[in-house]
Amino acid sequence: MTAYPSGRAPARVLPPEPRRAAGLMLLFTAALYLFEAIDVASGQTVELAGAIHPRDTAGLAGILTAPLLHDDWAHLIANTLPFLIFGFLAMSGGIARWFSVTATIWVISGLGVWLVSPAPVIGASGIVFGWFLFLLARGFYARNGRQVLLAVVLFLFWGSLLWGVLPSDPSVSWQGHLFGAIGGVVAASWVAKADRRAAPTLRA
Repeated sequence: MTAYPSGRAPARVLPPEPRRAAGLMLLFTAALYLFEAIDVASGQTVELAGAIHPRDTAGLAGILTAPLLHDDWAHLIANTLPFLIFGFLAMSGGIARWFSVTATIWVISGLGVWLVSPAPVIGASGIVFGWFLFLLARGFYARNGRQVLLAVVLFLFWGSLLWGVLPSDPSVSWQGHLFGAIGGVVAASWVAKADRRAAPTLRA
């Protein structure tokens, strides 16, 4: 059995199947554009029905649907590039793990919004912030130099996004950003722990 340095499994910075990962992210993004087209055609009744309505038990269903909907094309376009890049890079542990990471972020972000937001919320920004913080934090949890280096590069390009977790524009849900970011850190922690448990042990 192969021994890994420091008893940890090797950590990747790019998906093991980059073409498949890129295809999945393009498909996911295309779905967001399709949903926006349907919403526009409906006179925005779709986004109203699919939003997270805080502290309303009927609004809990919005936790599942709100990240798929956007207020308008400009809102969706603003999310598109980081959505594609962060989502792709978050697949470095494989697509199955990516689904688990994304589900963790999705639920924590949605529940946080449902609990504390003052108004209904839609948009994929919580997922974007979650993937971003996942990518920033995982290398430090895993103590992996390549992942830390990637985190530094991402921070240099997109670090200003982190201001989005603070109250600023009343039309923007900083709560969704904040709880998405918390979800990303939680996901990074359990991924690092899972990798350590999966690392082989050697007999003397």
